[in-house]
Amino acid sequence: MAHSDSEDAAMSRALEVALNGPLGVNPQVGAVLLSPDGAVLAEGWHRGASTPHAEVDALSKLPPGAARGATAVVTLEPCNHTGHTGPCSKALIAAGIARVVYAVDDPGVASSGGAERLRSAGIDVVGGVRGDEGRALLHSWLTVQRLGRPHVTVKWAQSLDGRAAAADGTSRWITGAAARADVHARRARADAIVVGTGTVLADDPALTARTPEGGLHPAQPIPVVLGERETPAGAAVRRHPRRPLFYGGDDLYAMLADLRARGVHRVFVEGGPTIASAFVRTGLADEILAYVAPVLLGGAGHGADHPVVGDIGVGTMAYAKRFAVASVDRLGDDVLIALRRPFDVPPHHRAQETD
Repeated sequence: MAHSDSEDAAMSRALEVALNGPLGVNPQVGAVLLSPDGAVLAEGWHRGASTPHAEVDALSKLPPGAARGATAVVTLEPCNHTGHTGPCSKALIAAGIARVVYAVDDPGVASSGGAERLRSAGIDVVGGVRGDEGRALLHSWLTVQRLGRPHVTVKWAQSLDGRAAAADGTSRWITGAAARADVHARRARADAIVVGTGTVLADDPALTARTPEGGLHPAQPIPVVLGERETPAGAAVRRHPRRPLFYGGDDLYAMLADLRARGVHRVFVEGGPTIASAFVRTGLADEILAYVAPVLLGGAGHGADHPVVGDIGVGTMAYAKRFAVASVDRLGDDVLIALRRPFDVPPHHRAQETD
């Protein structure tokens, strides 16, 4: 079933207002209510756990009966279950909504089925409107729902010729101030930041999310250190505002499972080439952020010193790790290339760790 120009514009607005909601356990969802002639009646968004969902938030801004015959345009399929709040599908039916247009199907076993419930009540339902944009908005949340583990972003900074450091190992600073500020803003939006013990011993990073002025962002990720070597008692990470977590060995699956059990949904991997390669090699990198500087470092001798990634298990082009380009942005003189694994490309993961 086709959708109208006014519904398309309303979906664009719903995707925009969804960003008002917090990143967290729940998805960012936006909703816009349209009159039968296409005028905007109200809009709403989900403000976090235990608060009204976007559809109910929008309905609450109208007097009783004002939504009868209206169209609800929502970024995510209206839910069909009772949790901290009641089913949105039931609320839309009770309000007299005549039509529902949404972007992304709800993947939850318990929460899905809202579209079918609405259709059974005689409501016109159209799904998939601006679906690519909706999936981009919900990429991290959909990954958690689909795979049963935290969403993983792997970040690195590199020279134009793919080096993480010069021949002598120095790497500060490949990128400029604008790129570093962007990294810290993204740290603040993550639940945990992961590095290996090699990075801790070599660089002694604080792993905090800092403002350009040097202060701390209000939200701080949990620092996570992975590896067998001991982290020194005086290491900067031990003075982090959040209590650090330490995992021995190199079992990324076990680490992610434990982080999920602790309520972590978004992991920011900022270790060196060894840990970045491990996440890419095992198929656990859902997103890659490559900060590319207009700098050439070259390689000494016959080899290439300090590549941004090492062995990722690619012996031939048939096994190349392929991602989709999500965005390309200029940050000062540097360029940020954001890559995401499309949802139609299955990741390498253990069957028992899916849900």
